Amino acid sequence: MVSVQSIRRRGFWSSLLPLLLGFALWAALAAPAMASPVERAYRCDGDPLAARYDNGAVDDPLVGNVLAGTFPGAFVVLRWRELTLQLPRTNDAGPPTYTDGKWLWGLNEPAEPTFLLRRGDLQVFACQALNDA
Repeated sequence: MVSVQSIRRRGFWSSLLPLLLGFALWAALAAPAMASPVERAYRCDGDPLAARYDNGAVDDPLVGNVLAGTFPGAFVVLRWRELTLQLPRTNDAGPPTYTDGKWLWGLNEPAEPTFLLRRGDLQVFACQALNDA
């Protein structure tokens, strides 16, 4: 015969199981979005450049162009010469690119990223990764 206590215990576990599974699913999906920022070192036009990649505040990690672990809301902070630039991630298909409409940082070739300034004539700065980018 089944006791009242065993029924109550089963009810507790059967209501707790969906909650635990839901939390595990949320954690698995949200983990890449909540990853710590990553900093990489480059040399651009002969000067050191530090790039800090951050996924930013992301409401839904299942939305958008999720290539190379970046999401809508992702951005890069570039520190180069006397400049500090925060460039938002574009939603272009393909490898991640970041732009504010004036500056562009692209990772088509991570070992030699694209770094451009659109002011009058297009200025292209040659860059090379200094660590494993």
